[in-house]
Parts: sequence; C-alpha cells; structure tokens
Amino acid sequence: MSEEFNMSMRKFLKQVGVTSQQAIEEALRDAGGSPGQKYHARMVLTIEGMELEHVVTGDITGP
Repeated sequence: MSEEFNMSMRKFLKQVGVTSQQAIEEALRDAGGSPGQKYHARMVLTIEGMELEHVVTGDITGP
C-alpha cells in the first residue's frame, strides 16, 4: 500500500480512538454506575461504497 494510504489510515484510526475514548468516558460519568460495573461494548465500522461491516465487541469495566 502507498505511504499516503498508510498515513490517512493512521490519522483516521487515531481520530476513532481518541473520540471513542472521550465518548465512552462521558457516557460512564453520565451512567453513574457502581465502581467495577461491567458494560458490554460493540463498535461497528462501515465504509461507504464498500461492502464492509467490521464488528468489534468487548467489555469495559467502569471506574
């Protein structure tokens, strides 16, 4: 793959990581759950113009 592709991919994934973490932290604060409470998370990635749907699931333990 080209260097331009690699750079655009890394930029996108960094944005996804940072903004997702911020959204999760805000949601956890708003939820007001008990410490150590587990939440099941699901992230779905789609790309317009491509038949791609990538799903990642996992658990997040609240603060």
